Amino acid sequence: MPAAERRETVILAGGCFWGMEELLRAIPGVLETEVGYSGGTVPDATYEIVKKGKSGHAEAVRVVFDPARLPFEDLLGWFFRMHDPTTLDRQGNDVGTQYRSAIFCTNGGQRAAAERVKAAVDRSGKWRKPIVTRIEEAGPWYPAEEYHQDYLRKNPGGYTCHWIRD
Repeated sequence: MPAAERRETVILAGGCFWGMEELLRAIPGVLETEVGYSGGTVPDATYEIVKKGKSGHAEAVRVVFDPARLPFEDLLGWFFRMHDPTTLDRQGNDVGTQYRSAIFCTNGGQRAAAERVKAAVDRSGKWRKPIVTRIEEAGPWYPAEEYHQDYLRKNPGGYTCHWIRD
């Protein structure tokens, strides 16, 4: 397969998926994004189920990227800059386990790389508190309802608590 056609997928959670998706889709090498739900125990997750915080799911973004253009470790570098990975189950105004910081890996190589990057970010001194990002194997993926997809493109100026931190 030519390098230009390589594709890898990871699921990233870091608070409300609207702002995460908007930032992720702008990173060179990201090919596709889709918002949805991951990491829970209830089958066929929907917003009505997940928003109550009892299903175990996180609002997340399924990211398809070209590892030849955007190495996985570099993607995680962006991820750790677009949310606060030291706040447990919270980003901005959003509170609950559905807003946790998590990396849902789709292969073993991702898990090892995620552990390395998380440890490096923790050691860097950038954050005053320890990194609480969970690293888990990806389970079932449930796409969010259509009105959540591309939300900030459909609703410019809509709610987000995400930005790229230096």
